[in-house]
Order: sequence, then C-alpha cells, then structure tokens
Amino acid sequence: MKFLLIIPLFCLNMLAQPIEVKAGRVVRISDFASKLITPKNIDVWLPDGYNEKQKYSVLYMHDGQMLYDPETIWNKQAWDVDDIANQLIKSGQTQPFIVVGIWNNPRFRHQEYFPQKAFESMTEEQQKLVSDEYLNLKKISEPFKPVSDAYLKFIVSELKPYVDSHFSVFTDRDHTFIMGSSMGGLISMYAYCEYPKVFGGAACLSTHWTGIYRNENNPVPDAMINYLQNYLQPEAGRKIYFDYGDKTLDSLYAPSQKKVNALLKAKSFTPKNAMSQFFPGENHSEEAWKKRLDIPLTFLLGNVKP
Repeated sequence: MKFLLIIPLFCLNMLAQPIEVKAGRVVRISDFASKLITPKNIDVWLPDGYNEKQKYSVLYMHDGQMLYDPETIWNKQAWDVDDIANQLIKSGQTQPFIVVGIWNNPRFRHQEYFPQKAFESMTEEQQKLVSDEYLNLKKISEPFKPVSDAYLKFIVSELKPYVDSHFSVFTDRDHTFIMGSSMGGLISMYAYCEYPKVFGGAACLSTHWTGIYRNENNPVPDAMINYLQNYLQPEAGRKIYFDYGDKTLDSLYAPSQKKVNALLKAKSFTPKNAMSQFFPGENHSEEAWKKRLDIPLTFLLGNVKP
C-alpha cells in the first residue's frame, strides 16, 4: 500500500484520516482556505511515475473524501479512482492525468452543489417547497439558499490557480475536466455550462435531476431542463457525459434524463461530444459508479492530445 503525503497548508484538519491508495500517491492539502466558501480538504492524486518533466491533464472531482480508500469512508465504499485511473493511463486508454478531489462539507453540500441559476428561476413558492423538503429531511438547518456560483468560482479562481502552479499540469481548457455523481453530477453539469472557457468536459453520473427526493409535485426537473435549454451549447472539442441506473435513488432519474437526451439531440450534440448511458440493475452508490468509471474517463480523456 502507498500512503498519502500530507501538506499542512493553512491549518490542519485533525478529523481527516490518513488514507491508503492502491496506485500512485495522494497529496493532501488540509483546510484549503477560501474567500468565497468554507475551507476544503483537497486530495490530489498523482499517478504512478508522476514526473514533473511532463505535463498532465487535470480532473476535478466532487465529494473528494469518497474517491480512494473505503476504510476511511462512512459507508465503506469508494470509487477506487486511484486504481482505475492508473490502469487506464498505463494501458494508454487515456492520456496521463491527475485527480483533484474536493471534499464536501455535509452541512453545505446541497447549497454548494445545487445549480443556483436553476433554483433562482423558480417561483418563491417552488423555492419554499424545495427548502421545506430539505429541512424536513434534515439536509439543511436553515432555509435553503444555493451558493453554487461561489463554489464554482472557488474552483476556478482559487483552487485551479494553486493546482496549476504547484503541479506539472496543462492549464488550458482542453486538458481540464470535472466530474461528480448525484448532486455532484448536477454541479458538474453546471460547471460545464457556466465556465465553457475553463472546462473541456464534464462527467455527470447518476445526476440528481430531482433535486429533492421524489418526482411528484416537484418543480426542480423542469427548472434544470429549462436551464440547460438556455445554457447548454455544443462546442467543438468539449464533451459531456451522463448516466443513470434504475435502482434506489437512480430509479427517479429516467424521466428527466430522457428529456436531457432529447435536448442534446435537438441542440445537435453528436456521439463525439455527448454520451448518455443507462445501466439496468445499478443503484445509487460508489460501488455502482466504480464499476463504470472507466467509461466516462475514457470518453473525456481518451483521445485528447497534448
């Protein structure tokens, strides 16, 4: 097993356990300070043979504490990004890349990951419905107000400059990608739309189109589709990936994802710049996302040339 290297930048978060990875190594930046949002732990994964004499693409991933070591995770499940990514790089199925895992703060995860423009497009009554749902489920402790614009600005204007200056990476759009699942899928979609000059591609796994936890009496899916209608545009060289299963929470997503797929077709996306996959029998979990992680990784990074 290879252990992470801890860099005590700013103040050390003593709650963050050391992690083990199967391949490569992880550099942890504890409590990365921000003027925009609460501090974040950042786990930067570097592949086997990482060499500062060459340049690497960068994949930003949300829910960063769920990526590598299942023994440090509350549900004992992880994406195994280190093992899967390392295999893809070594086999030549993707170009070399590093992964920047951004930890979530459970207290603010919904606020940071819910696309702000979509929420603000809803009526006050609809916004209250969403807020009440989150309050009833104890997802939040006060009336809901997204801060996803600030979260994305943190990634683009604070975290990315640090990564660009401290690691041997390409800094251009064509080598910069973003990925997440569930609410992390929503914020990845939002990043793709809001920052077309920064992100060359996004992968949105089990995208939580419903926002809340039902389809009935729910204004969120229409707000998301309307947002995409206005902001999602095909552009040469950029790629976007969606997928979903049909078990547990994923059972809610088919109606919305089918509308998104129709929208992609109407906007003239092609198989070269958009992919949408359905995985029958798969549920809403890290174990499920791990099993198909190679598909979005090769789609986004497989044919990108330096």
